Amino acid sequence: MTGIVLFGIFVALMVLGVPIGVAMGLAATVAIGLANMDAMWFGLLAVPQNFYASLGKYPLLALPMFVLVGTIFERSGVAARLVNLMVAILGRGPGILPVVAILVAMMLGGISGSGPATAAAVGGVMIAAMTRAGYQPSFSASVIGAASAIDILIPPSIALIVYSVLVPGASVPAMFAGGMLPGIMFGIALMIPAYILSRRHKMGLSESHEPRPPLGKSFKEAVWGLAAPVLILGGMRAGLFTPTEAAVVAVFYGLFVGMVIYRTIRLNDLFSILRDSSELSAIILLVVGLAGVFAYSLSTLGIIDPVTRAIVGSGLGEYGILVLLLLLLVLVGMVLDGVSIFLIFVPLLMPIAMHFQWDLVWFGVILTVMVAIGQFTPPIAVNLMVSCRIAMVPLEKTVGWVMWLLLASFLVLLLLIVFPEIVLWLPDRLGY
Repeated sequence: MTGIVLFGIFVALMVLGVPIGVAMGLAATVAIGLANMDAMWFGLLAVPQNFYASLGKYPLLALPMFVLVGTIFERSGVAARLVNLMVAILGRGPGILPVVAILVAMMLGGISGSGPATAAAVGGVMIAAMTRAGYQPSFSASVIGAASAIDILIPPSIALIVYSVLVPGASVPAMFAGGMLPGIMFGIALMIPAYILSRRHKMGLSESHEPRPPLGKSFKEAVWGLAAPVLILGGMRAGLFTPTEAAVVAVFYGLFVGMVIYRTIRLNDLFSILRDSSELSAIILLVVGLAGVFAYSLSTLGIIDPVTRAIVGSGLGEYGILVLLLLLLVLVGMVLDGVSIFLIFVPLLMPIAMHFQWDLVWFGVILTVMVAIGQFTPPIAVNLMVSCRIAMVPLEKTVGWVMWLLLASFLVLLLLIVFPEIVLWLPDRLGY
């Protein structure tokens, strides 16, 4: 009965438009209070205790730093310089600009790991350029929305950090390494339909008449942006700093590039950069803390074990249950962001993963791929909404294009499920 109250209040608050973190916190508080009617106020002490315990974890220190890194590089003009370099390398012609957009999104993913930030940075540069070249705005928004979803797979990734905090058996370096190859595969899979659709619908024909940027000059301007992921990931691999320390190094490197090299960030811009990144970090951490209270209520009220037994005993088998879970995450990913999905569902899914002895790094990457797909799956998709706003097109006009990109993404997911070695090869090779 208490479990029904917990989920009933949570769903009701979500339907009423209450923010997800507040909905989780209020539902859990009421459920904990009802479960301790004899000593309600004493039982409610678990709420602040678990709120603090959820935030008092060392890996979470990296989260606001990487949010700040994303904001800094978004405003430093790195995206525009990376676009020029990719065009200088690949040339011009039908289908080239969508490939460039996806490549640049992948590179920015190696800096911030924030999908909406990448959608804003790449979309602000590429959508206007693609429109001038003859690409339909709805197609451009679809490509940018899908490409920016890769960021939660390619390290550093905020979603992978949150997963590693929730699952002690999956360290941050192991998750970063596990997401690298799938992230690259995801990007390549998106390039193929984007290129084919461009050619089939004769988009980008005027692009061939545009001058090609000089390679030497473009590389010289973009090298500082290219060096960022090398500094972050190479420093961690070399043992120079931990993922948390790498985030701090990336902040100062981004400020150096923006203020000294490119001079696109001025002193009076720092306040707005710090304010915007602080607001986003506070929202994420507030949700993390309240989700900790929600997870505590799930475990102490005895909800997780019956759910686990019901799913395991459903007779669907190991792969049938995995498919069921993935379909559930696709549906949830249409309406919730990735961090919220992890915070709500990982405590419920971990006992199932442990029952089938699934590798926790592999399972985390599979969940992250599903979250990435959900970020550009209509009707509600965070990254797609950002790119549609920039392109000034309604989201429903992107559905016809997005379906092809989703098909390519699901093929990558199928490969990762059938061949877990794709995920686990790099972590094993690096000794994580």
